[in-house]
Amino acid sequence: MTAAEIKQYLTELNDELALKDVKGEVALFGGAVMVLVFKTRIATKDVDAIFHPSAVIREAVSLIAKRHDLDETWLNDGVKGYVVQHSKNVLFHMPNLTVLAPEAEYLLAMKALAVRSDTEDEADLRFLIDHLSLRSAADVFSIIEKYYPKQQIPPRTQYFVEGIFDQ
Repeated sequence: MTAAEIKQYLTELNDELALKDVKGEVALFGGAVMVLVFKTRIATKDVDAIFHPSAVIREAVSLIAKRHDLDETWLNDGVKGYVVQHSKNVLFHMPNLTVLAPEAEYLLAMKALAVRSDTEDEADLRFLIDHLSLRSAADVFSIIEKYYPKQQIPPRTQYFVEGIFDQ
């Protein structure tokens, strides 16, 4: 999904919530933030988010998916297992939907924890490291440890981050 498509689908989500007289909130993560906020990618395959009220939003997401021939999980909450307390910024505020995005440091921490070699995670991490002017693996780990205990950081994250600075 491109930035324009994501915005369109979120606008339609707002419209569906308005029909039910419901106010909702969607906190974006992952590739959608890289597309919408940092503009480092042209598109993302899905929109990782946490949303409320979840049942009403899931129903609206299903309607939008059918309308546009999208996968039912175009907006999904699979990221919820990684989310901890963090600062958020309002990205869009519509009458029935507020869309939030995390600060860059938190997104870096999440991306580092979930890093997968067969995705765009490496490019995203490199961008966020440059964006935050980090100069060493220790700088990256100091940010990760602001959000996640050291014992939760998997070895693959350590090797991946160290590898970025070894090049």
